[in-house]
Amino acid sequence: MDGRREPRRGHGEVLRGEVAWRRGRVRGPHAAWQGGGRRFLKFGVLQFFSWQRARVALPTVYERALDRVRIMDRTGYDAVWLAEHHFSTYSVCPSVHLMGMHVAGMTENLRIGTGVSLAAMYHPTRLAEEVALLDVLSGGRVNWGAGRGFDAKEFEVFGVPREESYARFREHVDIVLRAWRDERLDYDGQFHTLHDVEVLPKPLQQPHPPVWIASSSPEAIEWSAREGHAILMDPHAPHPDLGEKYRAYRRGLEEHGHHNAQDTPMARLIAIAGTDAEAEEVARAGARWTVGSYANPKTHTSPGTPKVVRARDPVQRYVDEVIVHGSTPRVIDQLRRLEEELPLDYLLAAPLSHESFLRLTDEVLPALG
Repeated sequence: MDGRREPRRGHGEVLRGEVAWRRGRVRGPHAAWQGGGRRFLKFGVLQFFSWQRARVALPTVYERALDRVRIMDRTGYDAVWLAEHHFSTYSVCPSVHLMGMHVAGMTENLRIGTGVSLAAMYHPTRLAEEVALLDVLSGGRVNWGAGRGFDAKEFEVFGVPREESYARFREHVDIVLRAWRDERLDYDGQFHTLHDVEVLPKPLQQPHPPVWIASSSPEAIEWSAREGHAILMDPHAPHPDLGEKYRAYRRGLEEHGHHNAQDTPMARLIAIAGTDAEAEEVARAGARWTVGSYANPKTHTSPGTPKVVRARDPVQRYVDEVIVHGSTPRVIDQLRRLEEELPLDYLLAAPLSHESFLRLTDEVLPALG
């Protein structure tokens, strides 16, 4: 979601983020910056592959994203979460599993999150195979995030009726988990009947990689809690809604007798610059583009954003209620307040520019950890 034209950086400049590595990185895939008091324990990046055609060539979008991945692997980030979408410039990554294979080959420590696999769009046995293969070849570094999807064009092209999509998504997740756990798969469901299928390979992580469910709507939150799955919260949800969604999820877990010890990442869009005014310019550019994408009548608004895009001034509301933005001190203050309001220890950041990512790595995260 880079909203500004930026010069291509050389190798040395890209690795500016290694400053944080030298300031006390803890080795290993679950590393975190150290500090005192209430703190985030893990940091990840939700990596969109957004393409603004008039500003940058698509290969440069990928190069810039992979530059960030190299920095993340060296500076203590827990994971990169790769955003899958189809038929849209919102995130030009039609296969998070294929992109994940590339990331696995260029990293040693970083966990690889699917953010998310659009499970309703796949045949579930093929999905189980692809994620398991990624887990094996990455040395057991996969975080499997699964979602239903929301874009109307995706449902149309893949032949998934929207009214069936929730039921299909849930069945597909069930089949994937059974395919990983069971030696041979037998399944009689609403959409699929499978008999004596040996789904290979099995994941390296046993019984399977950790699972997160994209949970923007009340229905998704309720189902995740009922099944005992961890959740990924919508990065486009307004700040005031985060606490309500998280409390509903925790209540649901308790009602259904589940205790899920996995992290609940707090996903936030972030714009950081030298001054508050410069950061607001980055945030506003990202908001205009994102709101325009969500408000497009040919697509379908994410469940986390309808009241934002329908506001009298949706761009301003998006800047005010969705994006964490400002100079480094201001962003640190905003994130500390969010950290105190929500009992979450995992910050999943979606930087809106390359400068935002570098400042996040070098200046913000060492102060938060």
